[in-house]
Amino acid sequence: MILSLRQIEDIGAAVIQDFNKFFYCGSNALRNNKVRATPIDQFAREYLGLSVRFARLSADGCICGLTSYADAEYIIEEMGVVRTIELKQNQILLDSSFLEAGKVKKLCGKRRFTLAHECAHQILFQMESEESQQKCRGFYSDRRSYSLRDLKSREDWNEWQANALGAALLMPQAEINRAMRFFAQNRTLISYEGRFSYADKLALSFLCQALGVSKSAAVIRLRQLGYLQERPYVEFVDPLEVWA
Repeated sequence: MILSLRQIEDIGAAVIQDFNKFFYCGSNALRNNKVRATPIDQFAREYLGLSVRFARLSADGCICGLTSYADAEYIIEEMGVVRTIELKQNQILLDSSFLEAGKVKKLCGKRRFTLAHECAHQILFQMESEESQQKCRGFYSDRRSYSLRDLKSREDWNEWQANALGAALLMPQAEINRAMRFFAQNRTLISYEGRFSYADKLALSFLCQALGVSKSAAVIRLRQLGYLQERPYVEFVDPLEVWA
């Protein structure tokens, strides 16, 4: 299934609207103008009915998350030792590095986006035809165990859609609009080859804190929604007001 970016945005907005009704149950939280971070853990567990657990997914940390549409086993080789990781249907595995001491706060934004990305895979799978779902599930039963890299290579075609939908779930346009109104007075931020003026740095920092996302994820989303433009660094006037 190939979707346009507009279609993915519409899906994300509809899903978040339905989740808000489910999660907030008409509470005053939906009526105020406060910028709300998507409670992605509750979204995954309570709304989508997915179980979430943690495991070491790769030797080099290149794989942050996995999800499966049927019971399966994944193999990973680390320092000559082969391990098997069990993954159940409707389950998400996140890398255990997200729980390491001293990294929980630092990697919070990355963990939240990874979880949103895997949730997006599950949502997109449910939108496939029954024939496509059965074909995909058949892949799992064909091979009881396979490498994590095999899995990721197989699904490369769908990664961009999961990234786009994950961003729309974690940073809904309505919340981005609200955040930019509060923190940047609706102005467009300017990135000078990844560097920002002091005022734009503060606005971006407040937005990241409010939505619980990383700077890199926020920059991509703001650029996509027209709130950020790129300019060459030579156009930056005051080199003292630079955020690398």
